[in-house]
Amino acid sequence: MSANTVLLDFSLDPARIIDEVSRKDIVRLCKEGLEKYLTGLKISYDMLTADGYLCILNEASSGTIVTIRFFEQGLITINVEYYRKDGDEPKISFEQTRELENGLVQTLKFNHGQSLPPLQRGPLTRFFPTADERVIEYDIDRVLYDKRSEFQKIQIVHSKSLGNMLVLDELQNIAEADLIYTETLMRRGIEDYAGKEICILGGGDGALLFELLKEKPKHVVMLEIDEMVMQACNKYMSSICGDVLEKRKDESFEIIVDDCMRYLHKFSKEGRTFDYVFGDLTDIPISDTPTGEIWDFIRTILQSSFKVLKPDGKFMTHGNGVSCPESLKMYEEQLAKLEPKVSYTKCTAFVPSFMEEWVFYQVQREDTNATASV
Repeated sequence: MSANTVLLDFSLDPARIIDEVSRKDIVRLCKEGLEKYLTGLKISYDMLTADGYLCILNEASSGTIVTIRFFEQGLITINVEYYRKDGDEPKISFEQTRELENGLVQTLKFNHGQSLPPLQRGPLTRFFPTADERVIEYDIDRVLYDKRSEFQKIQIVHSKSLGNMLVLDELQNIAEADLIYTETLMRRGIEDYAGKEICILGGGDGALLFELLKEKPKHVVMLEIDEMVMQACNKYMSSICGDVLEKRKDESFEIIVDDCMRYLHKFSKEGRTFDYVFGDLTDIPISDTPTGEIWDFIRTILQSSFKVLKPDGKFMTHGNGVSCPESLKMYEEQLAKLEPKVSYTKCTAFVPSFMEEWVFYQVQREDTNATASV
C-alpha cells in the first residue's frame, strides 16, 4: 500500500501565464487531457498566488487529487496524488503519463515537458538520499525488520538487486552486495593483519569483523553500542557477518556492547594499544563549517584513537561520497590539526547500495613516513 504521486512539469513563455485568458485555456485543456485517465475531475479550488496561480481538482469517487500550479517565471507543474492498495492497478501508468505529457506539449505548444514514474510513499520506503542529498529509488520489495532502539531507527529491507540492506535513521548503511565497501575500508591485499591487534569502533552489522577474522589477526575487539542492530543483522544479514554476532566472543575476538568512547578512555588508562583502529561510525557530515555535535564527535574519536594506537599503527575509516569535496576537505583540515602530526592516504570504491563512489581514509603518525595520495 502506498500514496502514489505522479509528477509532470512544463516550460512555456511566461507571458502566457500572466495572461488570464491564456491561463484559463491552459487549465481547461490540461483538465481534458487528464480526464482521459481520471474520470469525473472537478475543479474544487483555485486562487492567484504571489508567484502565479494554483488550481486544485479532485476525482470524488476515488479521492484522487490533482494540483496544477502556474509559476509566473514560465513553469507549470501538475501533481496527481492517490492511494493505491496492494494488487490494484495504477490510476495512471507511466506510459499513460508520458502520453499525457506529449499530448499537452503538442496541444498547448509548450517549450518543454517532463514526466516521472509514480513516487510511492508509505510503509515500504523505497527512497534514500545520496551523500550530496540527491534521491535514489531502490527496487525494495519488502521490509524484514523495522524497530527503533534507544539510539536509532533500524530497518532491514530486501532489494531485488542488492539483497538484504541495513538502513539506520533512513540512511542506507550496507547491503549484501557491498563486500567492496568492507574490503576497501580494510584495504584487503594491501594491509597485513596477520598477528595484529585490532579495535573496531562501531561496526554493528558485523561485516568488518567477519572479514578481518579471515586475515588471521591476533585479536579483534569490537565496540558497538546498539544491541538491537546486532540482533537484527545476525538474523537477516548472516551472509555478510557469518556467525560472529551470534558467538560474540572466542579466542580471536570479542564484541563489547558499550559506548566506544568509554572503552577508548579505559584502554588508554590501562596502556592497551592496537595495530589498527577502525572508525566504522558516522559519515563525515555535510555542512558549511566543521562545527556541531557530529564534528565534535569525529574530532574526539580521532584524538582518542591515536592514544591507543601503537607508534606505527593506523586509523582506518570511511569518509563520504566523492560528490562532497567540501566536506572531505574539511575532514582533511581536521586531520592536519591533530597532535602529534599525522599523514594520510585515501582511496575510493563504488559501493553498490550507495550507488556512488565513496572515499576511505588511512591515517597514521607522520613520523611513519606515510604520504598523502588521492
